[in-house]
Amino acid sequence: MTPEPSMAHSAALERDAQQAHKDHKVAPGEIAIGVVIGRTSEYFDFFVFGIASVLVFPKVFFSFEPDQLTATLYSFAVFALAFVARPVGTVIFMAVDRKHGRSVKLTTALFLLGGSTAAISFLPSYASIGYASIWLLAGLRIAQGLALAGAWDGMASLLALNAPRERRGWYAMIPQLGAPFGFMVASALFSFFLVNLSTEDFLDWGWRFPFYCAFTINVVALFARLSLVASDEFRALMEKRSLEPVPVFELLRRHALDVWIGAFVPLAAFALFHLVTIFPISWLTLYTDRPAGEFLIVQFSGAIVCAGAICASGLIADQIGRRNTLLLSAGLIAMFAMGSIIAPLIFGESAIGQTMYVTVGFMILGLAYGQTAGAVTARLGSRYRYTGAALTSDLAWMFGAGFAPLVVLFLASRYGLAMVGLYLLSGAAATLLALFLDKSEMRQM
Repeated sequence: MTPEPSMAHSAALERDAQQAHKDHKVAPGEIAIGVVIGRTSEYFDFFVFGIASVLVFPKVFFSFEPDQLTATLYSFAVFALAFVARPVGTVIFMAVDRKHGRSVKLTTALFLLGGSTAAISFLPSYASIGYASIWLLAGLRIAQGLALAGAWDGMASLLALNAPRERRGWYAMIPQLGAPFGFMVASALFSFFLVNLSTEDFLDWGWRFPFYCAFTINVVALFARLSLVASDEFRALMEKRSLEPVPVFELLRRHALDVWIGAFVPLAAFALFHLVTIFPISWLTLYTDRPAGEFLIVQFSGAIVCAGAICASGLIADQIGRRNTLLLSAGLIAMFAMGSIIAPLIFGESAIGQTMYVTVGFMILGLAYGQTAGAVTARLGSRYRYTGAALTSDLAWMFGAGFAPLVVLFLASRYGLAMVGLYLLSGAAATLLALFLDKSEMRQM
């Protein structure tokens, strides 16, 4: 039977990539570096959009709305679209992986991610083309979500599976370092332009530069990851561990309950994720006089604390187990949430209180987020681990983080900052319930 032209062409591309790297030997350290570089580029793209959703889009794309709160809520609605698109992207790109190979899938996804992010930098404003600018922004945001799902390469799972049993907590946290690193780069870029440009120049062209940089960053990340993914040794390791794509609907037929539990295990961390990064910028911009550029530097420092806490989570998990670490971090998030409920003035006019909130929040986020990668995929079995880890992550982001800035800003603007604590408390309750339902020690991650 003659293969279809598209499949034959894709197979040839896959073979060419493998031929180029056939003599490359993959060391565990290289996998770790590839994972961190890849995750950093992905988070950079998403944080650039998130920060701009507060500082830029309400004024550039929703300028028809005189109320800045309403304009920011519109902007956060567009922000959430990528998280809705991610599960769809997993369905699409797992099919691409099965038919055309992982290198083709990864190249397509990262070019789509970098290209869609960079394209935002060229979008005309609402004042220029009206509502068409919003539709274009929404379309590119959806493309970001689809692409991020396709950027799943299995390296995080491979890294954890090839780690010594007594060090699996440490190796599991390595991919999570991409989040604070990506936020640091994005916040530093925006802070630089905010501090050094007038408001008019920043809204005219300054905000576009971080988006434009995204394409270059993703190209660098692509080559770093392809040098691993396309090598014979990496392919052999993936096959040995049965980290191969399966149809998403087959996964759901056999492991729907496990996928749902897996999605809710990290909900506490994901609920906190945007409540210490994106939401605080929106609240301070709308309700205080503190300069956004200055506060982004505070958050940059918080991200450094977060990176240290992520590393600490690996050490703690190797001592007390991943499940106990997740229980501990969920409890800390619950305590942090209750503190936010009874002391909403921490987010008032006090710069010291705001800084303390962000710093403590980033520290707890690091402890919680450090061990969320594929928290229950051991229950899926080797055949379904690769696709299952991707889909559980997509669903966790959608339910825990995607709508957090929109929902919390809406509620807090009407009922007060205590709503921040209640939202976090609901995430902590969901995590604790999921861990109660899944009593495994998660040692095989």
